[in-house]
Amino acid sequence: MFGYLLAESTGSSSGSGNSKVFSTIFIVLIVAAFVAMMIFNSRSQKKRQQESQKMLDAIKPGSKVKTIGGICGVVVEVNAEENTFVLETGTEASGKSYIKFDKQAVYQTDAVADTKAAGKAEEKAEEKSEEKAAASEEKTAEAPAEEKKDEE
Repeated sequence: MFGYLLAESTGSSSGSGNSKVFSTIFIVLIVAAFVAMMIFNSRSQKKRQQESQKMLDAIKPGSKVKTIGGICGVVVEVNAEENTFVLETGTEASGKSYIKFDKQAVYQTDAVADTKAAGKAEEKAEEKSEEKAAASEEKTAEAPAEEKKDEE
């Protein structure tokens, strides 16, 4: 198709107006496709980055971790301020060792960011607050009724 457009542009002068329009449209379409690919790529990259950050935030003591260097072990301690964790490797028979890593060194982990549990916890908290509000409303409604009985 590109060769056809080039052949058209070198053709007769009577069709040169049409070929310039087609060339311009072709270039605009190529640029638009390139911009669309860049946008979709940045969105998917941002999504992957968020998932990775959630995975790193879910690491806690007891999580099994494999680092980018291939060292496997169990997390013993997590320091959120320094963004590090201490990994326990080895067995009691061979001797345990403890290594401090940056969280960015994690390649795989069994820690799962539990967004569903967080959502359920929020729902339960809302239900409890609604129940408390309903209970306080019932008490306020009962109080005037008791006062009326006392007055009679």
